Amino acid sequence: MSGTPRDNRVREHRKQAGITQAQLAQAGGVSRQSIVSVERGDYAPSVYLALRLARVLGATVEDLFPLTTEE
Repeated sequence: MSGTPRDNRVREHRKQAGITQAQLAQAGGVSRQSIVSVERGDYAPSVYLALRLARVLGATVEDLFPLTTEE
């Protein structure tokens, strides 16, 4: 299995939820720059942040950070 921070779907889910990066950051207890870094794939969030983002976005961690199976 592989999955890198760049493979995340945070931006997609945030836009579907109709919230800004700043709103997601505030709800997640982090800076807007942290959200920018997560969305770009430059930063792999901690498990705790991933769980908070999933809760705020009404998704699962697996939805936001999918693992792909390589054959």
